[in-house]
Amino acid sequence: MDPEQAERAREAGVNAVDTVRRLLARKAAQLIRNDTEAADVAIEMGLIDRRWLENPGVGPISTAAPSEVVERFLERTVEQRPSRLSALGLGAAQLLASRLAVPPSGRPEPLTVVFTDLEGFTSYTSEQGDEAALALLQQHHREAGPVVRREGGRIVKHLGDGLLCTFHDPQGGLRAAVGLVGTAPYPLRLRAGVHRGEAIMSGDDVIGHVVNVAARVTEIAKGGQAVATLAAIEAAGPTSGVRVGKPRPRRLKGVADRIPVAEIRSDPPAA
Repeated sequence: MDPEQAERAREAGVNAVDTVRRLLARKAAQLIRNDTEAADVAIEMGLIDRRWLENPGVGPISTAAPSEVVERFLERTVEQRPSRLSALGLGAAQLLASRLAVPPSGRPEPLTVVFTDLEGFTSYTSEQGDEAALALLQQHHREAGPVVRREGGRIVKHLGDGLLCTFHDPQGGLRAAVGLVGTAPYPLRLRAGVHRGEAIMSGDDVIGHVVNVAARVTEIAKGGQAVATLAAIEAAGPTSGVRVGKPRPRRLKGVADRIPVAEIRSDPPAA
């Protein structure tokens, strides 16, 4: 066999193997999708990526580092059953503050920031008392955590009745914002704001103008509504599960220029 024939044979073999891998990936993805609950948990833990599940065979099955998978698991454990902390022999502060992450580099990086706020929380606290308000917040956090993790995000801070979340994937930020609206505990309503820009991440904080803009976008949202800046929407591009309204320039408190923003809503796939 001459070198040219050998090269063609090699290419044919590589293509055949690639075809088989894609076929197996599609079958595996379909099997996972058939069990919605299991698929949600696998995505939440970072064992598989949503993009791979939607388009198997293209890209890696998971991009989450092992330490991130462990971190998500521990966060989920604490949210669902706080009593398990004692069984692990670690204090809550030690467990959750460690983050198991690499120290920040101090360099700005593009991030999608999502702020949330529970409309009516102050009135509810005044009428029902602190204990009832705390129970309501704990219920909200148990439901919000999985939504953020399934989109590859991280809850950086609990700010009273609100959340500060970050996402490297802008599509994940948009989907999470829409999903978080549905985690508001009755009788409250959640509003969310999304912006994309440069920020510096640390273990327990995120710093940058993007954070201020996201907070201001949240302020113009109504209860039960998620609003995103055009910067976040354009960075994400067409996003499955999200319907984008018409962008309109808005004046935001503390921001010099008008910022185009649009409402984003859930867009369930057709049956």
